Amino acid sequence: MKIICSRDRLMEAVSIVQKAVATRSTLPVLDGILIEADTGIKLTGYDLETGIECLVDATVSEAGSIVVNARMFGDIIRKLPDDIVNIETTPNMSMQIECSSTHFSIKGMKAEDYPKIPVVEKNQAVSINQNILKDMIRQTLFAVSTDESRPILNGCFLNCDGKTIEMVAIDGFRLALRRNQVEEELPSMKFIIPGRAIGEVGRILQANDTKVEIYPSQNHIRFDAGKVKLVSRLIQGEYMNYKGIIPQTAETTMTISPAAMLAAIERASLVITSEERRFPVRLTMPDDETLVVSANTDIGTLREEIMVAMTGNRIDIDFNPRYFIDALKVIDEDEISVVFNGSMGPCVLRPIDGQEFAYLVLPLRR
Repeated sequence: MKIICSRDRLMEAVSIVQKAVATRSTLPVLDGILIEADTGIKLTGYDLETGIECLVDATVSEAGSIVVNARMFGDIIRKLPDDIVNIETTPNMSMQIECSSTHFSIKGMKAEDYPKIPVVEKNQAVSINQNILKDMIRQTLFAVSTDESRPILNGCFLNCDGKTIEMVAIDGFRLALRRNQVEEELPSMKFIIPGRAIGEVGRILQANDTKVEIYPSQNHIRFDAGKVKLVSRLIQGEYMNYKGIIPQTAETTMTISPAAMLAAIERASLVITSEERRFPVRLTMPDDETLVVSANTDIGTLREEIMVAMTGNRIDIDFNPRYFIDALKVIDEDEISVVFNGSMGPCVLRPIDGQEFAYLVLPLRR
C-alpha cells in the first residue's frame, strides 16, 4: 500500500473512527483501525457493537490494507507537521509514515484478521436532513438511562410513522421527546439505538441540510452520511409507552423564559452539593405572577424571583436541579409552557404552540 494524503483530513478521519475502537479488548486487532486503500482510503473502527467507516480523499499509487493500533496511529498523525503525509506498508506488516522531515515506522496486523462490519441492506430507508437529526439527538440523548439493569432504556427510541419522526429517551426520572414533521411519507419503523452509538451519530452529522440515510435491519441500523457511515447493533425489546406517561391534564400552566429559568436554577446549583436528593431546588409561587427559585443547603442559600404568566393553582415543589438544567439547555424557544400536576405529579416543559418537544421531570418527595 502506498498513499499520499493531507494530514488534516487524515486526522479528522482518525478522530471519527477512533470512537468505535474497542478499549481493553482481549483481541489486539480490535484495538486497531483498519486502513484500506483503493481509489481512495477507508478507515474503519469496530468494537463488535458499533462500527464506523470514514472515506478520505487520497492519491493511491498502490492498493492494500493493514490494521494499526488506533491510539498509537492517532497520536502519531496528531503530532505530525501540518503537511502532506506519505504512508507505505511492507510485506512484513510494517507501516512507514513520512511527513516533511518526520519518519515513523510502526508494526501493523493483517487486515484479514479484522472482523467484518454487518451488512445492512437498503430495503427500507428514512432520509432526513443532517441538521434536523443532529438537533433531535442533542435534545434527547441526555435522558438516556445508564442503568444496565434496564437495557431497553439504555438507548434512544426512534419512531417513524407517516410524516412524523420521533426520538425519545427515558431514564426513569425524566423523559425527553423530540418530534419533527417531514414532507415525504416515511416507512413505518420503530427501533431502539444504543445511547453510545446515537451519540456518535450526533457528532458525525453536519449542521446543514444535506441528507443522512437511515437503513434498519432486524438486528442492526446503518446511518449513511456520505463519507462517514455508522452501523450499530440495535437494542431488542418493547419500548415503554411514552405517550401514556406524558400527562394530558394540567393543574398549573406557566409561561416562562427558558433562559431565565435555566440561569436561576444554575445559580441555585452553586450552593447544592452532590447530594442532590437531600438538597433540591424548590419552586414556589407567592403570587400568580412570580416564580421563586430557591435552594437552602449547608454551604449557602439562594432565592431568585422570575416573572411568569400563570393559570391554575400555585405550586410548591422540589426538583433535582440537574434534570431541569439538562432539558432547559437544549430548548431554543424564547418562551415555553411549563405544566404542573400537583406536588407529586410530573412537570412537563412544552412549546407554547405545537408539539415539537416535551420534557418530563419527576419531582422529589419531601
